[in-house]
Amino acid sequence: MSSASAVTLAARALLLVLAALATGAAAAPAKRQRSHAARAEFQHAHPCPATGQPSGKCPGYVIDHIRPLACGGADSAANMQWQTRAEARAKDRHERRRCRHWLGR
Repeated sequence: MSSASAVTLAARALLLVLAALATGAAAAPAKRQRSHAARAEFQHAHPCPATGQPSGKCPGYVIDHIRPLACGGADSAANMQWQTRAEARAKDRHERRRCRHWLGR
């Protein structure tokens, strides 16, 4: 490859990166650190459906963010709910589509 071709190729790559950044199509943001305090607050106010305990493990259930963090949801007790593991798996399959709706894309 000639040096002119290499420069042209590099320029095109740079333009593609700049276009991606300008349209918000850049790499996904880093995962947010989740608040242990918010989780504890939720579980204290809403004890485990399986055990009735306000802390500790909850067999068969997970704490779910109603509006996902990746879609702009808050990491607060008000945005949390108990879900069975099966419900959580089903919801996870559809969250990307709903995320576009929440973010207006």
